[in-house]
Amino acid sequence: MFVMGDLDLAIRGRTYREPEGPHSMVVRGRDLDAGLQHIAAREDCRSVAVVGLPEQVPDLSQLTGRRLLLVDGDSGRLRNFAETAIRAGIEVEWIRSARPPFERLAAALLPVGGIVLAAGKSSRMPGSQKLLLDIDGVPMVRHVFEAASEGGCHQTVVVYAEDDVKRAINGRAELVYNAKAASGMASSLQAGLKAMRPEIQAAVILLGDQPLVGSRTVATLLRAWRREGSRPAVAVSHGEDGWAPPVVLAREMWHELFALKGDAGARQVLHGRPELLDIIPAPGGPDDIDTPDDYAKIVRLFPRKRPRQRA
Repeated sequence: MFVMGDLDLAIRGRTYREPEGPHSMVVRGRDLDAGLQHIAAREDCRSVAVVGLPEQVPDLSQLTGRRLLLVDGDSGRLRNFAETAIRAGIEVEWIRSARPPFERLAAALLPVGGIVLAAGKSSRMPGSQKLLLDIDGVPMVRHVFEAASEGGCHQTVVVYAEDDVKRAINGRAELVYNAKAASGMASSLQAGLKAMRPEIQAAVILLGDQPLVGSRTVATLLRAWRREGSRPAVAVSHGEDGWAPPVVLAREMWHELFALKGDAGARQVLHGRPELLDIIPAPGGPDDIDTPDDYAKIVRLFPRKRPRQRA
């Protein structure tokens, strides 16, 4: 994250020096001309946030094909800049605020994707595909991908192997079919990572059998990961193992995940490497459902809907 000028942003990966490799940039409006020169020289500058817009809209053609975020307290300036950007074919968002709101700025500059692993065999749940079990009137797996999308993920994919799971999603999320699902979880994780769009800076990995993970769980993880000084991975504190999915994994770690085989997952990459992982408390429950007893315990947490009385 290249911060040009004197903006003080406690955001992950912040640097005031010319960065190497692909990056995003934050610049004050008064320094926008210098920012546009940087963009002209660096094709790998993928997105730009301009905080405090100048009165005159400069030539924005250098931004074509990149993402632009505008932050200003004046509606007229925002409208003028946004209209110019749209005419130039630039993907643009805007925030009406005199001060840069950290959460929205960080979310725009550090987009995170969600990967729901839903290609398992349910071997300990006899007679049924557990991801289709009813939780409060909805298939279990839908609770999970809705938590990802509503929790702030810019892209959400569900990795599946069975058509019944595909039908349960019913077009509500991107679907990735894993023909190698029988080989273990690693192949599903890798299929999901391959589906992430180029601008995605990290992926939050969710298990399809964790219906108590909610949008607040995901949002808490994303906020923690985007903070300055955070480690490459952030997970929910849980139980004797110390942590449980969901876990956010920065793109810089993905090459290690692509080397995994069989049923290995993020835990194998992070084991014994505390310097890579922040463990944080978060709302919601990371408990997964493996057996009929697990399912019965979860169902009891949801009050039954009473049938309507006929007049």
